[in-house]
Amino acid sequence: MITPDQVSTMIKAGLPDASVQVQDLTGGGDHYQVVVVSSEFSGRSLVQQHQLVYGAVREAMSSEAIHALALKTYTPEDWAAQSASV
Repeated sequence: MITPDQVSTMIKAGLPDASVQVQDLTGGGDHYQVVVVSSEFSGRSLVQQHQLVYGAVREAMSSEAIHALALKTYTPEDWAAQSASV
């Protein structure tokens, strides 16, 4: 079992400027939904953005400590636009 704080720490280790929101979807500590905002995503495709995040949690995913990870990734500009429209 991995805590939401541990998931956030792993992502921030791989993407130091990231703002990370982690939600445990089942309460079991292995199914998470993550929202990541980082300038590292600028100019990258959605697939490349997700690959960066998966790279940061690769060890936890390969050991199945994290069984499922739903991702939403945004550049700071996209996040600001998303937040303004809500």
